[in-house]
Amino acid sequence: MNRTEKKKDMITSPSFTVSSNVLASLDGYLKKGYSILPGFCDVHVHFREPGYSYKETIKAGSLAAAAGGYTDVCTMPNLDPAPDSVENIKKQLDIIKRDAVIRVHPYACITVGRKGLETVDVEALSEYAVAFSDDGSGVQNDAVMEKAMLAAKQYGKIIAAHCEDNSLLHGGYIHDGEYARLHGHKGICSESEWQQIERDLDLAAKTGCKYHVCHISTKESAELIRRAKKSGVDVTCETAPHYLVLDENDLREDGRFKMNPPLRSREDKEALIEAAIDGTIDMIATDHAPHSAEEKARGLAGSAFGIVGLETAFPVLYTELVKKNVITLDRLVYMMSEAPRKRFGIEERGYAVWDLNCEYVIDPDRFLSKGRSTPFEGKKVYGKCVVTVCGENAVYKIQN
Repeated sequence: MNRTEKKKDMITSPSFTVSSNVLASLDGYLKKGYSILPGFCDVHVHFREPGYSYKETIKAGSLAAAAGGYTDVCTMPNLDPAPDSVENIKKQLDIIKRDAVIRVHPYACITVGRKGLETVDVEALSEYAVAFSDDGSGVQNDAVMEKAMLAAKQYGKIIAAHCEDNSLLHGGYIHDGEYARLHGHKGICSESEWQQIERDLDLAAKTGCKYHVCHISTKESAELIRRAKKSGVDVTCETAPHYLVLDENDLREDGRFKMNPPLRSREDKEALIEAAIDGTIDMIATDHAPHSAEEKARGLAGSAFGIVGLETAFPVLYTELVKKNVITLDRLVYMMSEAPRKRFGIEERGYAVWDLNCEYVIDPDRFLSKGRSTPFEGKKVYGKCVVTVCGENAVYKIQN
């Protein structure tokens, strides 16, 4: 929102209000034509600590988030030790308290050790966890997932599911589509995602729990969720920027194009865009998943799954979706800030100042994240975060 009516004490949009004292403190930026947006909220990031700090740390990850205009993030549980007990989640919370520059909200595991065999003590962990997830793997056992949903329902918590049927993977590592066939790669079929979503939606309808689907990537997933919402299931979902902007036609023989779920077909991408427009997809999360340079240097077959995204999400989406009149800026901001906050009960926002006219090329060497692997390297984008304010503190200022 630009400061166009100085006589008003507040500037508002459908999703954001800025008070006059905030405007006064930002007067110098606003005179340059910059815009104020609410602090973004990412419900799906991997900060790798404790256990894998060579990939990322809470300090580096939170700095990267601040540079991307985020003031809140939710960290996934594939850590060592996994946050499957109060003792273990407190180890993460201690690091967050010490090192995070923005608000970091940890997930707890759905199952002990994320092994899918035994549910965690949801009651004990509810005080400390924003929600429950086994992200990185799907819960394969129907009875275990149903038990977890019943416990989550009892304590008012969300089950956020990485949906993947292991029996359908067959060693695949990119989408089972044209690119895989032409280049001799093993494919991951769409059914491995949407069939487990279908199962979970049935369980969510049965148990009445709050259910959230992580990083959907297929047209079938979107349609299943659309139908479930119409039937009254308490379900929300997210997708990631790369699934809205890229598809298998953009693949290169490079680990920076390898993530899970993989980039799907052009038809899938178009269906996801439509689902984002019509509200089937509630929010956009980055699935920020840093790895070491060595782990991402083994091509499509050998590289680790995962890319970074916090510092590129808004510029890429603003450039490809808003400036091309695919969605409105208000809709994009709602999906990146208001919708995740509403669903996950994260009330504080903060804000960021953006130069939406700034044109530049994405350079991973300038990232604050320890991760450098992005399919958007070298891409020309618009939108540079100038300042991010979390609480009372300016946690990021652009370095000239």
